[in-house]
Amino acid sequence: MVDENVNRVDESVNGWELPLLLFGGFRTLVDALHAELAAQGHPHARPVHGFAMQAIGRHGATGTELGRRLGVSKQAAGKTVDRLIALGYAERADDPHDARRKIVRLTPHGLDCLARSARIFDTLRASWAGRLGTDRVADLEAALRTVVPADALRVDAPGWLGA
Repeated sequence: MVDENVNRVDESVNGWELPLLLFGGFRTLVDALHAELAAQGHPHARPVHGFAMQAIGRHGATGTELGRRLGVSKQAAGKTVDRLIALGYAERADDPHDARRKIVRLTPHGLDCLARSARIFDTLRASWAGRLGTDRVADLEAALRTVVPADALRVDAPGWLGA
């Protein structure tokens, strides 16, 4: 149950604790990542940008492909791409295989953001391992791999969240 005054869940409602702890862990990691990204020269990067850049990938994607990968409409994907372009993370280019299509590609700035994100996540994982112990973190990851289907490890969270 959520206390309207502080927007926090009453811990006595145990049925909600596991998903909220998992989500809280996710938010803790993502918030720390973005604080560090800001310190490293990416102050405007947001979680949705990371999902979109992962979906664009190293080889690029059309707007339709990006929408499908993110689980959003082509129009919503287009708005995200417009923002990525405005921030210097992506660009639109002619498709070398089909002159009628445009491909969204990551710029060096976007690739830098993804590379820094990967290193920061490694550092954050190491921090958790330092606090919890390497074996406990490895056990947690192994346990989650047991219950989380492999096909759930994808970048369409914006669509799933209704973004």
